Amino acid sequence: MAGILDSVNQRTQLVGENRLELLLFKLIGRQRFGINVFKVREVMPCPKLTILPKQDSYIKGVAHIRGQTISVIDLSKSTGGPAIEQTAETFIIIAEYNRSVQGFLVAGVERIVTLSWADVMPPPEGAGKSSYLTAVTEIDGQMVSILDVEKILNEISPVSTDVSEDIIDPNVGASLGDKLVMIADDSTVARNQVRRALEPLGINMVLAKNGRDALDQLKAIEATCEHSITEKVALMISDIEMPEMDGYTLTAEVKGNERMAKMPIILHTSLSGVFNNAMVEKVGAEDFIPKFHPDELATAVKKWLKLDD
Repeated sequence: MAGILDSVNQRTQLVGENRLELLLFKLIGRQRFGINVFKVREVMPCPKLTILPKQDSYIKGVAHIRGQTISVIDLSKSTGGPAIEQTAETFIIIAEYNRSVQGFLVAGVERIVTLSWADVMPPPEGAGKSSYLTAVTEIDGQMVSILDVEKILNEISPVSTDVSEDIIDPNVGASLGDKLVMIADDSTVARNQVRRALEPLGINMVLAKNGRDALDQLKAIEATCEHSITEKVALMISDIEMPEMDGYTLTAEVKGNERMAKMPIILHTSLSGVFNNAMVEKVGAEDFIPKFHPDELATAVKKWLKLDD
């Protein structure tokens, strides 16, 4: 186990382009799951948990770790599976999503694997809206599922998408006319959060389920423009972690295209860390907004929509 812990500590400092490193783990049964190492702070045997009165049924308890009280979520139960019984063999993955730290109780952890986002596919079409998968990949001939953690967290503690009254301005959309704002995110929950936050601005939006889908849509729109895609798409808001093509690579592709380069791009992600600022500058994005605060997002959108073509 020490080897995995050392690896997590080292690899969370790394930044790759269109690649990711997954920490593999298991819940109940033989199915393997993965979580992006960039989200992981620590992996440790599950300590003694404190049960709180009236806590959500998906919360196994709270742990006191390095001076911080962290809620521990039963990752199996929260995705519709049987509860994980806390034993000496179970672990918690301490991760940071959307500006907060959570612990995920898992039955076991395996190892870290490195792969390209091009090898990570969207979940099968038949998975449906109730699915907790955001992507799948194949490792050692076995399917590995990447969970939609944002959906899990939102079901336990719903995120408000309400924008403050002083930020609401329908004239923003009116000034854009028929121009669109592209939203690229592999999480259905995250896409809808962004959409609802921007609706009070009166903006017309087009949605993409990953970086490849966004780039394909942009290229199709660009082909109908006379000079620049900014004739029809005023701005793009993109997640970073996405199957097939991540947000960094998507941004680099757009900025490397003469007819699309002028379109402002806001990277909007639950990833955190100082490496984001360096990567944002490297790929040429205009802004970086951590998920999810509707006022900050709406303010950033209003700011970049004022750019001249």
